[in-house]
Amino acid sequence: MLDEGGAAVPAPPALELRNIDKRFGAVHANRAVSFAAARGSIHGLIGENGAGKSTLMNIVYGFHRADDGEILVDGRRVDIGSPQDAIAAGIGMVHQHFMLVENFTVLENVVLGVEGGALLRGGLDRARGELEKLARDYGLEVPLDTVVAELPVGLQQRVEILKALYRRAEILILDEPTAVLTPQEAEQLFRMLRLLRDQGKTVVLVTHKLREIMAVTDRVTVMRQGAVVGEVATGTTSPRELAEKMVGRAVLLRVEKGPARPGETLLSVRDLEVRDRFDVARVRGVSFELRAGEIVGVAGVSGNGQSELLEALAGIRMPSRGGIILGGRDLVREQLDPRRRRALGLAHVPEDRLRMGVVTGFSAEDNTILGYHDRAAYNRGLLLNRPAIHAECEREMAAHDVRPALPGLRIAAFSGGNQQKLVLAREIDVDPRVLLIGQPTRGVDIGAIEFIHKKLIALRDAGKALLIVSVELEEILGLADRILVMNAGEIVGEVARADATEEKLGLMMAGVKGEGHA
Repeated sequence: MLDEGGAAVPAPPALELRNIDKRFGAVHANRAVSFAAARGSIHGLIGENGAGKSTLMNIVYGFHRADDGEILVDGRRVDIGSPQDAIAAGIGMVHQHFMLVENFTVLENVVLGVEGGALLRGGLDRARGELEKLARDYGLEVPLDTVVAELPVGLQQRVEILKALYRRAEILILDEPTAVLTPQEAEQLFRMLRLLRDQGKTVVLVTHKLREIMAVTDRVTVMRQGAVVGEVATGTTSPRELAEKMVGRAVLLRVEKGPARPGETLLSVRDLEVRDRFDVARVRGVSFELRAGEIVGVAGVSGNGQSELLEALAGIRMPSRGGIILGGRDLVREQLDPRRRRALGLAHVPEDRLRMGVVTGFSAEDNTILGYHDRAAYNRGLLLNRPAIHAECEREMAAHDVRPALPGLRIAAFSGGNQQKLVLAREIDVDPRVLLIGQPTRGVDIGAIEFIHKKLIALRDAGKALLIVSVELEEILGLADRILVMNAGEIVGEVARADATEEKLGLMMAGVKGEGHA
């Protein structure tokens, strides 16, 4: 583009936000945020939990309306009040939790909502040809006539990207896109994103993983407490510098720990089988031991039996076969419920905090005592000891940096990471002998991750036994002393931390069995 004098004029950003401001009651989620992503670039957006980045992108995609500010696409102001408005403006969004109808085919999912008239056949045929071309152009090959439920998660994510491209998206927002991918699938995704960029598309990558930011983005914007605190070219910065901008202080990025000193076996799992309500085996023949003074990590792509295993150990699901031995007692044979397991020294941080970890309609202080409300410290005869509960919640909030530090505030008003910190505080502070943790830092900011990891290592060094399930391989490699890998409900390998690499674990997560597991 040239000006009147013939000089080159820089092209406007593909997406520009000017002074976006948004409040939710007393919470000031976005504070005059300005942000710009260049056409044909991959732009990272990072920040600690509660920094406002998800709110910002939800404004761009029409889930929320800004209280003030404006959105420009290719230099033109646009009014986005709904996802339909965003799509019309050329903006697509791939959510962390896929928006797919599992019993529809890929083709049916892609055209859902834009079928092209009452007679579906013609629209489907046209869509098929266009999707085949998109797949070739962008390396997004996926079987169009396969039911989505039969696809691995990596291909399901491709379907979401195809949906956006089919709707003519020029700007693609991806929210935590690698949360459900193996390392190999994540690298395939990055190759696709680079190809999209090279074809002129603009990608906004929202992630908390600094390594991904460094690997695939061109520029990165950092948010803290609702405001932009920095924007840099990725090639001129480092993970440490970005972490410091996110948190406002120096952050330890690596887990520091000494060697484990395993002691007696505290938990023994023998030939465990767990079936779902359709009588499908989700956990098949799983056996392992958990010893005092060690952390055992369970790695695997989400949906391969880890959730069902944790729930069976915690007493939420009853196994169809096998044994769980804790403190000399067989929890399966005695059919002990979660309350009685807690009394034996077993604590559980569930993977899905909203479904199992908190009651969203309760206050933070009431959530602090869930499962432990019958303890003497919280009771005055027939009534709860409200001052003691309030004081305990204040102590946990201060110790775990929960924001805002308001015990009476409904838990639903807290960000996901602050909810997670409260759940972890509740389960850690009862001093369990065995601690089961599902996704310990899911949705947690980098400063709190550092704190949580240090706390878990301290528990190990104090002689506790920890079983950690995480889809974050970096987290498993940083925390675990031994690593179990699950695929299709089975343990396909056990690896000592000293022998583990991301490549080896990734192959096992994809079903390649390790040594000792035929």
